[in-house]
Amino acid sequence: SLRGGPGAGDMCGAPPAAPSHSASAPQLSPEERLSPHMPESLRCDACHAIAFQIEEQLRKAEGKVGKKALKESDYLEVLERSCSQDWESYGVLELDGEKRLSGPGLPRQQPLSVMVSGGPWPSRLSKLCHGYVGEQGEAHIYGAHRRGPAALRQLLCHGDKGPCAGRKDRPDPPKAPQNEL
Repeated sequence: SLRGGPGAGDMCGAPPAAPSHSASAPQLSPEERLSPHMPESLRCDACHAIAFQIEEQLRKAEGKVGKKALKESDYLEVLERSCSQDWESYGVLELDGEKRLSGPGLPRQQPLSVMVSGGPWPSRLSKLCHGYVGEQGEAHIYGAHRRGPAALRQLLCHGDKGPCAGRKDRPDPPKAPQNEL
């Protein structure tokens, strides 16, 4: 007699039915759908995405010159290109009832989730990236990059005024909205 694994006797050898799964897109608030600004609750994730993209672009540029430090004109161009990219690979999904930014350089999310990308997210990321570069200065950002990815994330995201200040990996629940200029 032939023996099979669990369930092998069911339905004359037909494969067991695959479990059913479903996922729905996150329900976005009016602020999350319409505001030109990155919602406060997603700014830490956004900062990590921006730091990752800047790091990747600078690393590639340095690779082309044999890992040497870039000239100022070169890193200025790389930072501009980093912030002006299309950002289309980023979007929002819901994980355990919490909205999170998802994309390259951010922690992998659960396998079955629906990500809402496009819309306002690319322009928000680009605007935040340009803001970080303007606020910190290109030379300061490049210096942090030269010290390593952790130094760049620390500078942009975890400093006293950074969007992840005082946070571990996951952001706090959303705070009351504050007026922005």
